Amino acid sequence: MPGQEHIFHPDFVVAPYWWDKHPPADHNDRMPRTVDIAIVGSGYCGLAAGLALARQGWRVATFDAHRIGEGASTRNGGMVSGGLKLPAGLRRKVGQARYEKIQHDSVESFRYFESFLAEEGFDVDYQRTGRFAGAHSAGAYARQVKQAKVLNGDMGLTARMVPSDRQDEEIGSRFYHGGMVVEECGGIDPAKYHHALRHAYGAAGGSLHSRNPVREIIRDKGKFLVQTARGAVAANHVFVATNGYGDGLVPYFQRRVIPITTFVIATEPLPADLIKDINPKGRMLVDTKRILNWYRITPCGRRIIFGGRAKFSDVDERESAKSLYQLMCKIWPQVRDYRISHAWKGNVAFTFDHLPHIDTHQGIHYAGGCQGAGIAMATYLGHRTAMRLLHPDHPSCGFENLGFPSRPLYYGKPWFIPPLASYYKLLDRVERWTGW
Repeated sequence: MPGQEHIFHPDFVVAPYWWDKHPPADHNDRMPRTVDIAIVGSGYCGLAAGLALARQGWRVATFDAHRIGEGASTRNGGMVSGGLKLPAGLRRKVGQARYEKIQHDSVESFRYFESFLAEEGFDVDYQRTGRFAGAHSAGAYARQVKQAKVLNGDMGLTARMVPSDRQDEEIGSRFYHGGMVVEECGGIDPAKYHHALRHAYGAAGGSLHSRNPVREIIRDKGKFLVQTARGAVAANHVFVATNGYGDGLVPYFQRRVIPITTFVIATEPLPADLIKDINPKGRMLVDTKRILNWYRITPCGRRIIFGGRAKFSDVDERESAKSLYQLMCKIWPQVRDYRISHAWKGNVAFTFDHLPHIDTHQGIHYAGGCQGAGIAMATYLGHRTAMRLLHPDHPSCGFENLGFPSRPLYYGKPWFIPPLASYYKLLDRVERWTGW
């Protein structure tokens, strides 16, 4: 988009806003020769599992191909939600008992996360703010009415509808046709949370190994030899927690997780009265489009974080920022005179059945596929994986042993995303034009 260079602040950087105070870190602890468990991936999921295991006396080593926490754990928007939008037909597919367990655990991930922060005493700027989901069409609003009944009933959440003539109570925009508020949602500084989590993990005795990619995992007599760039480690167990950042190390996992690039911008500081106008209650904000946008005010109360699928190919951050800026100004024309200070991108992990998974294949443990709700869910999946290892007879959660589907011709590179996303974008436009 030529002619848009004025939207960039003179101090504009291509990096997550959160890295200003808590950038990813290099940790090069002494390489162990043997461990109880080798964890691949240093995000929330891997560290949550490692923390629980280290506190039970396990020897734990966590390896990452990059700096510790450089992936989605410090690139996301810091929006913490409870519950998942379960796919149609799931009840029929898995049966009533498993369906109810999945419902329970989707909500439990949020409740667990809040209790985990409180028990650990983590100062991560967490606030339970609630979330407003703006309906992009009248039909979307009608579907939300049905969804609210499920959230309030079967899932035990607190949801209420906000008609269009009252939506200015939730958002300073006329872009939507009303929307739904769900109270079980909040916001954190995600890099600050990762910083606290990795320090707790280290204090418990876990070792961290940055810029040390795992190159091969060899199974031998029920145990494993983990070959890394800086040597080999013998491990009783292996847990792969790379989510949307795997590099083909384990083809089984790669064929079941779909990495999708999401783009994010942050604005320069905005006047307090403008912040109050655009987001009067400080909610986390999303919309109902298939190609959705999400946005929020930073914990300091001065900036907008705005994210979504700006492009359907992996373009550079400066180019994607121009598209996100235009989308943001459609929702809030009153921010058009303010500039962008940061732009970045990161991978979100989806699955073919639209559910998170905890799985074991050929002795290797896996967890991932948080469907864009990874802060609480990834922490919960890591915790549940640790419980699975510590207490094999412990009751399983809804996301364990579901059957982890893949598709023919899919090997970890989502070649089908650009045409599928273009189709979804067309459907969103048609719904907005027609109202349904």
